[in-house]
Amino acid sequence: MLRAVRTLAPLTRCCSSFVSRMRFVERLKRDDGACAAALQSGQMFLFHRLAPLLQRTERGTLRPVARRTSDVQSILQRLGSDPALLEKSVLIGCSQQNQAQFCLDVGEVDQEVLEEACEGNFIDLKKSFFLLPAAEAPLVAKGQALLRWHQTSGFCSTTGRPTFRNRAGSQRVSGDIIYYPKMSPVVIALVSDGKRCLLGRQVSFPRGMYSALAGFCDMGESLEETVSRELAEEVGLELLSISYSSSQHWPFPHSSFMIGCHATVSPAHTQLSVDQSELEDARWFSLEEVVTALQVKAPPPRGTAGLWLPPKHAIANRLISEWAEQQRRSLDRETELQIPD
Repeated sequence: MLRAVRTLAPLTRCCSSFVSRMRFVERLKRDDGACAAALQSGQMFLFHRLAPLLQRTERGTLRPVARRTSDVQSILQRLGSDPALLEKSVLIGCSQQNQAQFCLDVGEVDQEVLEEACEGNFIDLKKSFFLLPAAEAPLVAKGQALLRWHQTSGFCSTTGRPTFRNRAGSQRVSGDIIYYPKMSPVVIALVSDGKRCLLGRQVSFPRGMYSALAGFCDMGESLEETVSRELAEEVGLELLSISYSSSQHWPFPHSSFMIGCHATVSPAHTQLSVDQSELEDARWFSLEEVVTALQVKAPPPRGTAGLWLPPKHAIANRLISEWAEQQRRSLDRETELQIPD
């Protein structure tokens, strides 16, 4: 009981702040007037043709630039932009202090001039995502996803008529039809034969990178059916068990919802039959190889062999780390059982 009390006490304090923020954001989604008022004192994250405005830190990483709406308004006016551009901003959340956070694509403004005025650079998210702090990367990804959705959802797919957004940008409406932002469900599974884990790579991956296997869910499939089908198609394996781990919004290729799983196969049936149209390569890796690779921060030098894994805030890294930790625990238990009394 004492352990439960120690665990729940800090959780309760966090929840009151979390609940306050979530209810604040929900109110802004429902109330256009409240959202418009919050925009005036809110934070703004800028994008230029879906590339986020970022600043480089002393450590060589990147961080998103958050500016007050009033500052952005002044900059845009100074550059001769239409003040009505701010009306296209989209609500993406709120800070710890309940300050509303918005994003805005300023692709109509000259990029170089705006970068100089904002003291940052607009960098393609594919090139910058893994250099962002784990706590801020999801906010940038969410902003890009919502901006892209609005840019591609201007007309109703049923009637062909224009759709109109609410002030927060959380929905679009055409007559009686309401549209909400959508994500494509994708399973990503780390397969183990009890001693090794299976990793694969696509041609588009950075040099030396291997990751857990992933694929889009087909219409009508359950999570388990998708994992089983993908592994059968890509590497010719039949699974014994599947368990859910965690999930993550993923901005590539166009806003995916990654569902992370662990899966097992029989040690007697580990022969791979790789579909070369899906994967460039797939192979089994030992615990020692994985533990070493988890410490690698960058791709191996050209001309040298080496395993590089997805960065820490990618769900693939989480799955691989969970598997490595489980393997270490199993080895520790085996060692304990071998110690004589």
